[in-house]
Amino acid sequence: MKRPFKESDVSDIGAKVLAGERLNKEDGIRLFQSRDLLPIGYLADMIRTVKNGNKVYFIVNRHINHTNVCVNLCPLCAFGREAGHRRAFTLSLDEIETRVLASRDEHVSEIHIVGGLNPDLKLDYYIEMLRRVRRTLPGAVIQAFTAVEIDYLAGAHNLPVREVLAILREAGLDSLPGGGAEIFSPRVRRLICPRKISGERWLAVHEAAHELGMRTNATMLYGHVETVAERVDHLIQLRELQDRTGGFLTFIPLAFHAQNTVLEHEGFYPTTGYEDLKTLAVSRLMLDNFDHIKAFWIMIGPKLAQVALSFGVDDLDGTVMEEKIAHDAGAKTGQYMTKAELINMIEAAGRVPVERDTLYNVVGEGL
Repeated sequence: MKRPFKESDVSDIGAKVLAGERLNKEDGIRLFQSRDLLPIGYLADMIRTVKNGNKVYFIVNRHINHTNVCVNLCPLCAFGREAGHRRAFTLSLDEIETRVLASRDEHVSEIHIVGGLNPDLKLDYYIEMLRRVRRTLPGAVIQAFTAVEIDYLAGAHNLPVREVLAILREAGLDSLPGGGAEIFSPRVRRLICPRKISGERWLAVHEAAHELGMRTNATMLYGHVETVAERVDHLIQLRELQDRTGGFLTFIPLAFHAQNTVLEHEGFYPTTGYEDLKTLAVSRLMLDNFDHIKAFWIMIGPKLAQVALSFGVDDLDGTVMEEKIAHDAGAKTGQYMTKAELINMIEAAGRVPVERDTLYNVVGEGL
């Protein structure tokens, strides 16, 4: 059978991939502009197989959003609220501990914590939060606080980012999630998140974490005002940092949801399955130094995430439990998926399910 990329408009890029050559910006733009989705997916799936064989990773994890009070109130966000808003909330340390305790019987291996920039919450709150989570679930990896949150805490306490990270790591922080990256382009950030830290600052926070020996995730929010070239620039900047540090665990493209945001009435449509699959596949091809590409089923739906396993994806995230940020923006997926459901999805796609922790240590295979 002929390889499907032989007759496509990206056949020369396919040849580069097969030769092990790094793709450049022009290649990335052409891949995004190409209509030949299946050849691109085929190439991405080849790379997935080389890197991870037939394995697909998942995790038993629990999300906690500790506050939605935020000083930034970005146009892209449906989650953040002003202090005093009727839907604003901030969890007490006791409430957070209770939620962690409630998940203990689920054999959770990751507690994932992100929230808004609440000026009433000082560093002591975060330190005690981490200590309580560690005490309650000593075996779980704590992946918490985006680069935006870390930078905000550093500024609020007049401390270097590296020192804040070291303090939090001592209290129990193991890893940073990838949130807040959006698109690194200054033009885009002025339109969708003008108060948020710059792309350069996001990269600097993650580089500081990597220098301290912490592994982190990377993301890209797509499907809003960004151009194809700006997507590719974003991927290349992540790749360059990974070249320097090797500190990124996985890359997660996040499909933009406009519902209930300031941008809702600006004419944005939900991303299509075609666009989602292409973005995942192109990411796999461009990020040659990343071991893992994750399809976050919360954002694109479990069925499309399952199809993505043939488009370069080797990770489906996990059970999640109580995700608020994407759902406030109109995500139609559930807020929880059982371990058995995840395993069934993976096996039905002809892959081997591998339960992992945040750091991709294998917890178990199959049921």
